Amino acid sequence: MKDMDDATQLIGRMGRAAQDAAVALREASAERKHAALIGAAEAMVQSVPAILEANSRDLDFGRDKGLSDAMMDRLRLDEDRIRAIADGLRAVAEQPDPVGSVISEWDRPNGLHIQQVRTPIGVIGVIYESRPNVTADAGALALKSGNAVILRGGSESLHSSQAIHACMVQGLVSAGLPAEAIQLVPTRDRGAVSAMLQAQGLIDVIIPRGGKGLVGLVSREARVPVFAHLEGICHVYVDADADPEKAMRVVLNAKTRRTGICGAAECLLIDRAYPQAEALIHALINAGVEVRAEGDLAGIADTVPAQADDFGHEFLDMIIAAKAVDGVEGAIAHIRRYGSQHTESILTENDAAAARFFAALDSAILMRNASTQFADGGEFGMGAEIGIATGKLHARGPVGAQQLTSFKYLVTGDGAIRR
Repeated sequence: MKDMDDATQLIGRMGRAAQDAAVALREASAERKHAALIGAAEAMVQSVPAILEANSRDLDFGRDKGLSDAMMDRLRLDEDRIRAIADGLRAVAEQPDPVGSVISEWDRPNGLHIQQVRTPIGVIGVIYESRPNVTADAGALALKSGNAVILRGGSESLHSSQAIHACMVQGLVSAGLPAEAIQLVPTRDRGAVSAMLQAQGLIDVIIPRGGKGLVGLVSREARVPVFAHLEGICHVYVDADADPEKAMRVVLNAKTRRTGICGAAECLLIDRAYPQAEALIHALINAGVEVRAEGDLAGIADTVPAQADDFGHEFLDMIIAAKAVDGVEGAIAHIRRYGSQHTESILTENDAAAARFFAALDSAILMRNASTQFADGGEFGMGAEIGIATGKLHARGPVGAQQLTSFKYLVTGDGAIRR
């Protein structure tokens, strides 16, 4: 792509095609959307060799680019992960169709019957990094909610995303829906991102899914509405009344299951009165985690002294910041200062402490005695998600099909006039 004018023309063509597709999707039956998703899942399973070959090219590109181990893990596909993507498509297909569902309804003394019903947003733009599965997740959720979508994946995942996108298009066409309902930007040129952010009148909302740099760029430059997805600076607080066995299991899972996802724990807060702090820290170290500790915890053998910027940092790696705090109030104060309002978990058997934690914090997801790695739309029963929204308007937490709808009012009278 030669220059920004070319990018603008490309996104203009894609946007106009998406607008036309959105008109068709608005009236598409739930059965037809279901058929398209099942068809895409079947195409995915049949295309495993092609997707793996495309992914190997992306992995070579990523290695040459010097991606971190965590980013390479996000990029990597294998047969099990591809089948999981197909299963995710089936799960979205089986979810209730949100379009047209009645949110509320009531009658007025003036004779009007009013319904508030869900309706598609229109055209959604999704800009994401590295993870090729987002191509399927975002496409599926947009389709389920009756929206057309323009996808711009990370440059590292271009070939994988193209192979997955081909399966999505196959599903659309087999169900008699427009292929333009799910479009993938066919270039690594960053000008396409800027063009999407400026596409007023063509794209109705932008959803960024990635690190702080991407989200910051989108927030600064977008001239269309944005669903904010900030970094996942997730905290786990171990209260004095935590069950030691539960705490050990949950903390290790929250940090080590997958370090490269936004639900991975990045900071461990431990009540000074918790008696098993040293054992917990050693378990993390023995699992290969670098523990950057401050204060009381810094005296534990094999920890690394924490630096000021380790708190409020998204490592996406086998690294965790750790600090002792004065009870639940100390944990709340720390999270308010350093958190990104993504996901926080309290480990405690004390109902009052848990209630205080839930009431005092305003993160999109708050958990008790559960790993932050559950911060995922699939785990919430949504089939899949586009991301975790950390803003406070429209969508918060996992963004599934229902969160990709707006609403309208249907008003029925019987010759009613206003006096």
